[in-house]
Amino acid sequence: MPTVADHLIEQLDTQGVRRIYGIPGDSLNGLTDSLRENGRIEWVHHRHEEAAAFAAAAEAEITGELTVCVGSCGPGNLHLINGLYDANRSRVPVLAIAAHIPTGEIGSNYFQETHPVEVFRECSVYAEQVSDPKQMPRMLRIAMREAIEKRGVAVLVISGDVALAEMERTPTQKIIKTNPRVLPNEEELERAAEVLESSRKVTILAGAGVAGAHGEVIELAGKLAAPIVHAMRGKEHIEYDNPYDVGMTGLLGFASGAKAIAECDVLLMLGTDFPYQQFYPQDATIIQVDIRGEQIGKRTRVDIPLVGTVKDTAAALAAVLPVQTHRKHLEAAVEHYRKTRTKLDELATPSKPGAAIHPQYLARLIDQHADEDAIFTADVGSPVIWAARYLSMTGKRRVLGSFNHGSMANALCHALGAQAIDRQRQVIAFAGDGGLAMMLGELLTATQNKLPVKIVVFNNSSLNFVELEMKAAGFVTYATDLHNPDFGAVATASGLKGYRVDDSAQLEATVEEFLAHDGPALLDVATDRQEMSMPPEIKLEQAKGFALYALRTVLSGRGDELLDLAKTNWRQLF
Repeated sequence: MPTVADHLIEQLDTQGVRRIYGIPGDSLNGLTDSLRENGRIEWVHHRHEEAAAFAAAAEAEITGELTVCVGSCGPGNLHLINGLYDANRSRVPVLAIAAHIPTGEIGSNYFQETHPVEVFRECSVYAEQVSDPKQMPRMLRIAMREAIEKRGVAVLVISGDVALAEMERTPTQKIIKTNPRVLPNEEELERAAEVLESSRKVTILAGAGVAGAHGEVIELAGKLAAPIVHAMRGKEHIEYDNPYDVGMTGLLGFASGAKAIAECDVLLMLGTDFPYQQFYPQDATIIQVDIRGEQIGKRTRVDIPLVGTVKDTAAALAAVLPVQTHRKHLEAAVEHYRKTRTKLDELATPSKPGAAIHPQYLARLIDQHADEDAIFTADVGSPVIWAARYLSMTGKRRVLGSFNHGSMANALCHALGAQAIDRQRQVIAFAGDGGLAMMLGELLTATQNKLPVKIVVFNNSSLNFVELEMKAAGFVTYATDLHNPDFGAVATASGLKGYRVDDSAQLEATVEEFLAHDGPALLDVATDRQEMSMPPEIKLEQAKGFALYALRTVLSGRGDELLDLAKTNWRQLF
């Protein structure tokens, strides 16, 4: 008779799962042994379970299919939590197997005992414990269905003794993902169309929900003469082949996107959960389209809520709208974007000999030399800003990050999962020096599993975005220094090909060699610590904060820091 673990692996095999991410442990012995006997599902051995969860999330994001990570009892599965939070908030289907202590010891404060169902409840759409082998087939199907249909994390808690218990052989069945077509009713569409038709200043804000709807959104924007602003998660889906693109808004964005929203009469939000309330217009009429009605109105007041898939709703609106002949709003927004883009590109230049390298220049070189279908991952902090501003999309490229959860140290971990899908496809991680150091052991995951990821380290010897936040709030920077090793040498010692660049003159040739290397490689680049990733517009409070920071810095005896800041950033001001 098969064991519970045998059935689990057989069901995952039937589902088409080809990888399981994790670290073995005695409470997982039944599962890993069944996996060994199966031989068709790859075990991707990580050095930290958090990285395993991030990797599974990345695979789910790229493929749209169910992925799996595992953790042994107690501390082992607790390590999954941060990556699972990220997966759940990114709405990707992940099944997490959380091993538990022996059934007879539950409730006795046994060695490594936790209460995993309670612990994982907040970072999942489903979390339940299998206590009896008879439960397993149905609970596994339910967990998989919940993860797939709700696009989130499902957690099954299984004690090691239950996993090893025998059960009746039960046929496995693939859970088929549905792809519903959801439309608002006719009255709601008519009301939205009337408002859109009567306005001469419509702006579209596009998020992750525009995935698969590029053509429909472009057609709608053309009819409305509407500039398209995108959130970070919408970048890969709408930025390319888009004559109406005016860039991003928000903390990662720049002036043209913010201006197009601030000056509109109607803001049409398509599949976005853009979180920053201060970047929404104050007086415009707001129409929000989302497949999840509960998401509507969370960030700003909404005048016309529309529950529907973006692809179908955009097509329905475009079908009834005439072509807007007044196009001044669009033309002005596109021209402003052209000027803003030119200014951004002018910052992506080599530094003088001996000076720290501008991170914009590094990001631009990577963009220029990367493959047309490269997958990029970016750490939260300054690396994601350079990714947002300097990576260009092609319709084949992907950009992953912890855009909702905002976790540090995600780039390398996400890259490992993206690379595991296809070892021939180029995967490039934009890592901060703080983020890389936090998950440094995962370099060994790349070499052990023969994952040829390319890791670019923006090494400014600081928690750079934290410093920017301190300056904006008027605080003297403190406790943000990072005393780093030569990450290129660390990478070499870990079995990767390591590179280190300190001078702009060497950078382009090194980038080409680095990206062409056949295997995992790391490029450590000394970037300018004082380079400021300015928000799209400086609020009065921020201006006061920078002034207060300058005063406090002088009074603290660190006036030389202000000189360095001015020398680096004068080119952004003039």
